[in-house]
Amino acid sequence: MVIIRSLFVVVLLGFVATTGAKDLPNFSDLAEESSPGVVNITSTKTVSNRNSFGQRGFGDPRYDEFFERFFGEQPRERQNSRPIISTGSGFIISKDGYLLTNNHVVQGAEEVIVSLGDRREFEAEIIGTDERSDVALLKIEASDLPALRIGSSKKLKVGEWVVAIGSPFQLRFSVTSGIVSAKGRSIPNGSDSTYVPFLQTDVAINPGNSGGPLFNLEGEVIGINSQIYTRSGGYMGVSFAIPIDYAMDVADQLKEKGYVARGWLGVSIQEVTSELAEALNMEVPKGALISQIIEDSPAEKSGLKEEDVILFFDGEEIFYSSDLPLTVGAIKPDSSVNALVLREGKKKTIKVKVGELPKDPSLSFNATNQNLLGLVVENLDTKSNRSDVRGVVVKAIDSEGIAYSSGIRQGDVIYSVGRNRISNVEEFRSVLSEIDKEKSTTVGISRNGIKRILSLNLSK
Repeated sequence: MVIIRSLFVVVLLGFVATTGAKDLPNFSDLAEESSPGVVNITSTKTVSNRNSFGQRGFGDPRYDEFFERFFGEQPRERQNSRPIISTGSGFIISKDGYLLTNNHVVQGAEEVIVSLGDRREFEAEIIGTDERSDVALLKIEASDLPALRIGSSKKLKVGEWVVAIGSPFQLRFSVTSGIVSAKGRSIPNGSDSTYVPFLQTDVAINPGNSGGPLFNLEGEVIGINSQIYTRSGGYMGVSFAIPIDYAMDVADQLKEKGYVARGWLGVSIQEVTSELAEALNMEVPKGALISQIIEDSPAEKSGLKEEDVILFFDGEEIFYSSDLPLTVGAIKPDSSVNALVLREGKKKTIKVKVGELPKDPSLSFNATNQNLLGLVVENLDTKSNRSDVRGVVVKAIDSEGIAYSSGIRQGDVIYSVGRNRISNVEEFRSVLSEIDKEKSTTVGISRNGIKRILSLNLSK
């Protein structure tokens, strides 16, 4: 009986394997037709590195004298330059030579060489780049090029087959396949990319694939391969692509005006947890809870308030808080839209005129102080302040800003900048405007009654 069962399992598995193989798509025609429109990109930039081998005396004049006596005067610190060459992928979007790739493939490049599948090479001009979306638009002087067909990422469904063509590890025009794992992913990673509704796939993507096209089975480009999740530096089954609808809008704006305008609301938001949902009289924890509204922002002018929960914005449901930046960023500045909010247990529709996202990420967080630190400060309430420290209190801080990386935290009292004492917001702004932005300076803070001196580098 056991033998019969085993044979049955083998036969059944063989049947499943045979029928499954018939259902699998064949990518050979797609690869043959689309590969000519995929390019390899080589970018070169020069970086400086200091050679401190001959640095004199280890900073002590007694050692300087010792070394000069026995070895002669030592050479001072030298600065050398060396070229850095990086490679990536890209694809042709028009017959007259326009191409798309990732911003990080060509960022800071002094020379960009585009290699076609027929082994022709061209020096490319960078028409424009957008760091927030990681999209770059290039142009080569050529005609009648094999432009790829552009599809629609909006029509893409989770579970659909997709194909990537690129140059991983400089293995040119490699083809990999997989499925769409998810849509509308928000993956904050330090580059202010929360405005991109990423496509998540399990297509094998590795270094060198960056900027290459992601195809549907019709041979249409539906995304630009951009990032991978990895612990080892190699592929681990999770890849992210920029939706082509989003990327083409970025490309059109770069071509037309050289920069990308995005919608901006001017709020700090947080996730609605189960505990918060109960406190806010919500049946289901969803939406974006407004924790802070920036002064003079579109949100304040429109009448939004702290503790409002945004449920719908411009007709789009806000299920997770990360859905809001994606939705607002896709709206053209100066557009008037409706926001459905939950306020004190009741739903209310508010008309909002969307503003334009500032180019500096710290300014988008802090329109009040208009400084480079990425924080919001207020005058210190001397009645509630138990210490003798005078200054300004940090009410909110951008976790990706200069102030946060320098060690400043929400609730800190800033009492000095560059050895200049601070008593109120006006003095803080005045001192900050006069600080040399090319040099590091000091900032004095008080936290829980304990003073600390931090180093602040405004040139970052």
